[in-house]
Amino acid sequence: MRAVWTDFDGVVTPPVDLALAEVSRRVGRGLTPDLLRSAMEAVGRSMGTDAMAPLDTPLLTEEQWARQVEQVLLERHELRVDLSDFGGKWFADRPADEHWVEFLMALRRSGFFVGLLSNTPPAWERHWRRLVAADLLFDAVVSSHQVRCRKPEAAIFDLAAARAGLAPDQCVLVDDQEVHCEGARAAGWHAVHFTDVPRAASALNELLSRQPVRSVVR
Repeated sequence: MRAVWTDFDGVVTPPVDLALAEVSRRVGRGLTPDLLRSAMEAVGRSMGTDAMAPLDTPLLTEEQWARQVEQVLLERHELRVDLSDFGGKWFADRPADEHWVEFLMALRRSGFFVGLLSNTPPAWERHWRRLVAADLLFDAVVSSHQVRCRKPEAAIFDLAAARAGLAPDQCVLVDDQEVHCEGARAAGWHAVHFTDVPRAASALNELLSRQPVRSVVR
């Protein structure tokens, strides 16, 4: 196995649930994480898909999507909120996990291909790139909005493997969403379900046991 592909949101950054809570706190006006998530899911259902596909495919611009989520919150919960610049709110004060970043850099130094494979809205590109030195950390970046397919679809895994110049069974995905891990395995990849850095690093080192990566992760 020669290529490690990491997700970004919820892996390089803290869990998505924390981001939902922080956005809700910043917006205020009675908005809660559960209400926000429910409204996002409602917009996704109206387009025959999940909560994030309208943004990260993308089917809507961030502004169009925000207006639709605001409308759901107004009609269903009588909440009048401002979700403009949602990506700015989503990434505000969210740090990159320095231990995971260090582990990825150790992988690259050891000769492994390290890529970012992320379902990412185009408007969020500038936000996540402020958190990490992408050119130093990743050999390649494959974003859903650029390739017009997304995890867990087989097409994005095929594209990523081709980008690495490797067979699928030489690639492993690290992702906080089990459904994405299942999609990777169905495409012939290996996968590690991310819950925290020590467990993910241990699982990866087990997969890469012929050439384990040493780091300060404990």
